[in-house]
Amino acid sequence: MTERTGRPGLLVAVEGPGGVGKSTVTAAVAGLLAEQGVPVLATREPTDTPLGDLARHGTDEYRGMALACLVAAGRYQHAEEIQPALDRGKVVVCDRYIASSLALQCMDGVDRDFIWLLNEGVIQPDLTVMLTAPPEVLAERLATRGALHSRFEVEDDTRLIELGYFIEAGRYLRDRGAPVLAVEATIPPSEAARPVVAAITRLMKDHR
Repeated sequence: MTERTGRPGLLVAVEGPGGVGKSTVTAAVAGLLAEQGVPVLATREPTDTPLGDLARHGTDEYRGMALACLVAAGRYQHAEEIQPALDRGKVVVCDRYIASSLALQCMDGVDRDFIWLLNEGVIQPDLTVMLTAPPEVLAERLATRGALHSRFEVEDDTRLIELGYFIEAGRYLRDRGAPVLAVEATIPPSEAARPVVAAITRLMKDHR
């Protein structure tokens, strides 16, 4: 793993399949940290930059290796926002990060080891939070949400397949020594956020 010591802040990635509640849990974690007086930056990938928008809305046009490289390029650019926040001692909570590439781009036919090589040089998370929920819950939430964000959410059986790829992504990161916290996301986001904040608090104490 890329060396993570020597920076004042922490990077926390919130991961999981579509419909699991990444955005709401990210917001809840950031809110709880802010209430405790912890300086925090909530962000997401793909980002809202032109490059990020291209990756977010280009999943029909770009596939496989092309999409994997595009997403990785956006992540390297994202460092221009993340690194200064870390340098100022903030906890950066990111909705999607490396594990999403290890799941979705692998699901798109790209070799997982190659995806890792693409992302090995980015800022590595101090903690990856893997949100999980049964496939039927994911499907129901996506149906309630309405608009589908990408081709990865279109097929009826995609929920079970995508969940499996995220589970494998979590194992892959653990095998490389990355801290991964699994959180059941069938509970309300405010409750799912609590074990995440507890883990962040422990990391901040160890970081000092």
